[in-house]
Amino acid sequence: MTILDRKKIRPDILKIWDEGFKEIMKFILQFTELEENKQFNFLKIYKKVLDLNELFFKKKAGMVELHDKLTGEERNYITGLLRYAIEHSAIQELEDYPIPKEIEIKSTMLEKIPAEWVLPSDPIEDHIILYLHGGGWILGSPLTCRRLNSSIVEATRLKILSIDYRLAPEHPFPVPLEDCVNAYKWLLANGFKSDHIIIAGDSAGGNLTLTTLLKIRDLGIDLPAGAICLSPATDFTLADDSYFKNAETDPSLADVGVFWWYVAYLAGEDPRNPYISPLFADLKGLPPILVQASSCEMLYSDATRFVEKAKKAGTNAILQSWDDMSHVFQGLIYELIPEAKDAISKIADFTNLLFKI
Repeated sequence: MTILDRKKIRPDILKIWDEGFKEIMKFILQFTELEENKQFNFLKIYKKVLDLNELFFKKKAGMVELHDKLTGEERNYITGLLRYAIEHSAIQELEDYPIPKEIEIKSTMLEKIPAEWVLPSDPIEDHIILYLHGGGWILGSPLTCRRLNSSIVEATRLKILSIDYRLAPEHPFPVPLEDCVNAYKWLLANGFKSDHIIIAGDSAGGNLTLTTLLKIRDLGIDLPAGAICLSPATDFTLADDSYFKNAETDPSLADVGVFWWYVAYLAGEDPRNPYISPLFADLKGLPPILVQASSCEMLYSDATRFVEKAKKAGTNAILQSWDDMSHVFQGLIYELIPEAKDAISKIADFTNLLFKI
């Protein structure tokens, strides 16, 4: 049984998602037809995930219990399938909706961390965004957020360095966080001033943005000028009931089986660890943080509660929210959605204010 209630989704958003889902399904089927995957019954495994997902959203079983009902082989298969489909659909989207020709993409290595530069034709010198992609800690890459990053670059005229941090379940906590902190250290070691850097990310990348700030602060490293988080996950305990209620209006997260993604990243760690759930951290001394989210997505209360706590701690935290949008709606084909274009514009306003441009 699916959790999403299609009747509650705004028609134009639903149309975009349906078109995107068709593309993803095309690549899912392509994945199932690869010789090495023919031993698996995709429909059987997919039904199992949906059934467990229903138990999760009805609160009939916890995340760890449901995670363990999937075999390791099944989890590996699903991970491979989702990565394949998301990467290939990103390639297709870039072909269908090319990024502006004046934006340059350059692959690079930060010692052992793969990354890519997203460069405007007339960048603001010596200022940069370090970008951490989303994907639930198990998916995603600089490729999957390239179009979103290009939109941000075009609006801000800032260079983006988008890193390919290691992913769970192969590399659970704290490995992705270590990669993000090391990428920031690399920037400092290569001549970028801390107050000329913004750390940004979406979803899981928004979570890593906040936990990277905390880790940098606690290590005594100079903090960046600020941070930008698009629909960040901040509470691994899932304590707020709106997480479950909003699943009916979240086409991105409701039916993909995120119940086991959290557990894969945790790998037995305490979900209240502030380097995992920044909502439980001491938030004093952090730089300005812009948080954007949709009021109908599952992670909305993660955003609102974090901003509220950050403000109480004296941090200049700003919440910007929109109604009826999807999770990380800024990454959709933003020219087609006024709200997404508005959100990108507000990101540029924030960066201009931080850097006094």
